[in-house]
Amino acid sequence: MTRATLDKQPHEVASMFDDVAERYDLTNDVLSLGQDRIWRKEVAKAVDARPGQKVLDLAAGTGTSSEPFARAGAYVVPCDFSLGMLRVGKQRRDWLPYTAGDATRLPFKDDVFDAVTISFGLRNVQETDAALREMHRVTRPGGRIVICEFSHPTWAPFRTVYTEYLMRALPPVARSVSSNPDAYVYLAESIRAWPDQPALAGRLQGAGWTKAAWRNLTGGVVALHRGFKAG
Repeated sequence: MTRATLDKQPHEVASMFDDVAERYDLTNDVLSLGQDRIWRKEVAKAVDARPGQKVLDLAAGTGTSSEPFARAGAYVVPCDFSLGMLRVGKQRRDWLPYTAGDATRLPFKDDVFDAVTISFGLRNVQETDAALREMHRVTRPGGRIVICEFSHPTWAPFRTVYTEYLMRALPPVARSVSSNPDAYVYLAESIRAWPDQPALAGRLQGAGWTKAAWRNLTGGVVALHRGFKAG
């Protein structure tokens, strides 16, 4: 199997990410035209990790997204269900406490983390609402969630151009840089099928998070959603 299907069977998605792990960070940088670095900086600002805080970074992959939280003095746990991603991450950043885990059944106790974040991974989870509830469970009262995910561009003409890029330009570019280009066809399809900004905010509220809000990045190509666990 070279790519997952949109019904998102966990073993298929995990296998797909195992296949792309070695060149995943490079491919993301190329396909996003370098925008992924800007998005990661915005995530770090939104999470606002402080010294001594505990941060859970889900879908952490090789740990690139976890580094800013560690540099801020927080204790960060990079968690992913792709063992291939975790192995590559451990080779590159062996000082991070990588943990294998499924977002719908997290291997942590209740009320542990000051912040939980997931970047470009929520749409790959089979049961989105179950994952949002699990993240709520492991967050302490007063803690926060930050989701960075591809979304829907707000300007209609740009949205058309963006959709064309996803389905026509992205696969050929992926073939030149990725170890498994077919996986990026799935990623493009999953982006198109993902709920828009208000819909995801509604799902956050349905999972128990309060003050759900979002901020668009790059014209809505990406959206940062944030919520809090009532204290």
